[in-house]
Amino acid sequence: MVLEGFALALAIFLLRVLNFALGTIRMVIITRNMRLLASVFAFIEAFIFAVVIANVVTNLNDTLNLFAYCMGAAVGSYLGMYLEGRFITGYRIVNIITYNKGHELALSLRDMGFGVTESHGEGRDGPVFMLRSVVLRKEVKKFLSAVKNFDDKAFISIEEAHAVERGWIRSLRGTPS
Repeated sequence: MVLEGFALALAIFLLRVLNFALGTIRMVIITRNMRLLASVFAFIEAFIFAVVIANVVTNLNDTLNLFAYCMGAAVGSYLGMYLEGRFITGYRIVNIITYNKGHELALSLRDMGFGVTESHGEGRDGPVFMLRSVVLRKEVKKFLSAVKNFDDKAFISIEEAHAVERGWIRSLRGTPS
C-alpha cells in the first residue's frame, strides 16, 4: 500500500515535469508561428494535466501527492527552460551606439565572424556610429565581451529576434567558434 502511494506520487511528479517542459517548448513554438505543432503540444499538455489533476484533487489531504504535483511543476519549468536554451536555436539583435571608432569595431566583429551592419546617426552630443548584428543567443556573451573590450562606453541594447531569414549568421556560415 505504501509502495503504491509512492509510485502514484512519482507518476504525478514525472507527468507534471513533462507537462511543464512541454508548455515551455510550446510557448517558443507559438512565437515562431508554428500553429499546428503548438496545437499538438497543447493537446498533449491538456491530456497530461487532466490525468494528473484528477489524481491530485481526489484527496487534497495527501501531502505527498500535492508535493509531487508542485515539485513537478518547478522541475518541469526548469527543464523546459534548459531544453529551450540547449536545443532550440535562438537569435538576438544587438544594437551598439558608439561615439568613436564604430567602423573599426565593426571590422573587429567581422574578423570574429559576426555580421555587422553600420549606419550613422545623430545622438544628443553629436554624430554616432550605429552597429546592428543578429547573433546566436549562445554567442551573445562572446559578442558583448568583444564590444566592451573595444569600447567600454558603448551603448548596447539587445532584442529577441523572432524570425531570421538570409543574411550573415555566424553558425550558418560554418565559421569556427
